Amino acid sequence: NPVPEDIVPSTVVAVLNVRDRDSGENGEVSCKMAGNLPFKLEASSENTYKLITSSALDRENVSVYNITITATDRGRPSLWSSAELVLEVSDVNDN
Repeated sequence: NPVPEDIVPSTVVAVLNVRDRDSGENGEVSCKMAGNLPFKLEASSENTYKLITSSALDRENVSVYNITITATDRGRPSLWSSAELVLEVSDVNDN
């Protein structure tokens, strides 16, 4: 679902659940977001992250965000996987 451009900063727009079937450090996963976007990624609970708006959105400037999230485990060697989220911004002030 599109996110309205007048959404308040600090609003959760997605909840991500990550999982690694390994045990010990090999099963401990951390996530990070690539790029300089108006979002931040926060750990919510074990294996769960929240994607939160960090500033105002403006559909006239950017109508779609491609957000790359990378999950990395603590194993040696460290393994990683990434996924791309596509977040559409809906216009609220057009008449």
